[in-house]
Parts: sequence; structure tokens; C-alpha cells
Amino acid sequence: MQIKLMKTALRFAAMLILLGPLPAQAGFRSPESLIRNVYAYYGSGSSEFSKGLPRDAGTAEKFFDAGLRSAWVAPRREPYDFLVQSPSWKLGPVSIAILRKQFDKTYVTVAFANAGRAVTLNFIVVNGPDGWVISDVESPHDSLRLFLAQHRIRFTSRRRSANRRRAHSGQGLRPHLRRDIR
Repeated sequence: MQIKLMKTALRFAAMLILLGPLPAQAGFRSPESLIRNVYAYYGSGSSEFSKGLPRDAGTAEKFFDAGLRSAWVAPRREPYDFLVQSPSWKLGPVSIAILRKQFDKTYVTVAFANAGRAVTLNFIVVNGPDGWVISDVESPHDSLRLFLAQHRIRFTSRRRSANRRRAHSGQGLRPHLRRDIR
């Protein structure tokens, strides 16, 4: 009996070693769980969980649908963090309520105070094959998709216009070429 139990334990241990750690899956089990996990990154605890939602590919895969992932990790200069509607934060309690379920989308209203200022956002979440992920976030004035696209376009258009000015003034050229132009 003991030998049989020991063999079973060894097989189980070998199986765990062979499988190794499982990769992180995208999505969450419920819309509320998804939102709670987003705002866990805006706390005042450890440094890992107080810098806002990370902009890496792993986080994007876990929290956002395919259409929003690339926009989330793309380089840009934003004036503030859209998910807290401010460049800095000191959040009060976060209230989460399901507004409505419509076909494959669920609209979740999130309300909190950021440094004493009331903030309300509507998250549009979808239940994909791996769980719930964010499709978009709407503020009273903007949406996350448009916000990310606007600041990415603004950033790249500034760079392009600066390059054009340099090219026309001769500053972007090598010194030996600049001499020939003048």
C-alpha cells in the first residue's frame, strides 16, 4: 500500500516538473474581477502595484482585447493616465456596477474619487475564449481607443514635422553636404 502511494506521489511530482509553470492566461472570470485587478495597480502599497497599469505586452494580453493591445503598448506621450483621469493618483474606494449586458458586450460603470475629485468611467468588456477583457473605456469626454490613437498620432506628427524643418534648414544633413547647399 505504501509503495503504491509513493509511486503515485512520484508520478504526480514528475508530471508537475515536466509541465512546469503554466503561462499566464488572458482574461478574468468576471467583469468585476477584471476591473478590481486594473485598479489594484493604482494603490499605495508596494512599488510594483502603485505605478499604474504597466504598458508591457504581457499586461496588454491579460487585460485588453486584440484591437486595443497594440495601442496600449505603443510609445506615446500622454498628458495623463486615462484610467484615473489624472497624471497622479490617490484613489478612494472604487465602486463597480454592471450597467447593462448587450449581446457580447457588458457595460460596467466604475466610480471613485481621485484626490477628492469624482471620476466615473464606463468600461466596455467582452467575454472572449480566455475570459473577460477590456474592449474600450469611455469617459464623459473621450474613449481610451481614441485617446491612445490621438496621442500616438500627435507624437509621431511632431517628430515628422521636426524632421522636415531640419531637412529644409540643412541641419539634418551631414556637414560636407550642408556646405554645398548654401
